[in-house]
Amino acid sequence: MKHECANSNEKNDDNISASSVITSSILKRTEKCSRLKYTKSQRDKSSANFCNEGSLNSLRKVPQIFKKARQEKRNYLLEPEAKTVCREYGIPVTKFEVVKNVDEAAKCAEEMSYPVVLKIVSPDVVHKSDVGGVILNLNSAQEVKDAYKKILENIKKHKANAKIIGILVQEMAPQSTEVIVGATKDPQFGPALMFGLGGIFVEVLKDVTFRIAPITRQDAQEMVTEVKAYPILKGYRGQPSVDIDAIVDILLKTSKLVMDHLEIKELDLNPVMVYEKGAKTVDARIILE
Repeated sequence: MKHECANSNEKNDDNISASSVITSSILKRTEKCSRLKYTKSQRDKSSANFCNEGSLNSLRKVPQIFKKARQEKRNYLLEPEAKTVCREYGIPVTKFEVVKNVDEAAKCAEEMSYPVVLKIVSPDVVHKSDVGGVILNLNSAQEVKDAYKKILENIKKHKANAKIIGILVQEMAPQSTEVIVGATKDPQFGPALMFGLGGIFVEVLKDVTFRIAPITRQDAQEMVTEVKAYPILKGYRGQPSVDIDAIVDILLKTSKLVMDHLEIKELDLNPVMVYEKGAKTVDARIILE
């Protein structure tokens, strides 16, 4: 049982966000990217064309989630809310469920298959890892029950009157190549998308690429191939290549999400684990205007 952020199934809340990278970079590169200079009619036409590429499943839950956050005077979504929004748009996320007691947690973990992660769900706890609100790599029902109790104890020590919605039980995504997909709402250009590899590539080297939404499939493919670390995605020194089409699909669906809901100020899918076949979003963050 691990209490610290031992791997990418739980990123430190203080890590650099995709949206912050976009905000600091987008205006600097505007002169080099003629594609940023959309007129309103061009944007509307491009959006209409994109929507015709294929309809997604019912998205009725998304406005309800945003409305609930507003009613609770929150300008951000809780992690299970953000993941539900992603899931409604067909963005692959890890299996998860919010539970209310130890028995529910154990049952849920058994159904998901081990190992699993437990996380606190509370509007009063922003930096979950810092206060012991995340426990990783749980491999049995007893470990899950012990972790559930430990998290509640940790939160009470941190803030006795914290409002606790429940505990998030989440599958631990197998380690693989990490990428980041993000979006931010630029005052001049509107929603902008960002893509990069995780870890040092985005945090230190700022190896990212971006486009103004809405994007086409060609745009998404170019975003992936433009990063300097692209050879890693294609397979490097005998390593297998990852599922590029899965990344492209996530970029397209993220584009539709932020275009459908212009109240989204920032969005981070970090990390997204990409495999030889498929991908899974481990953590999702959505900030509203």
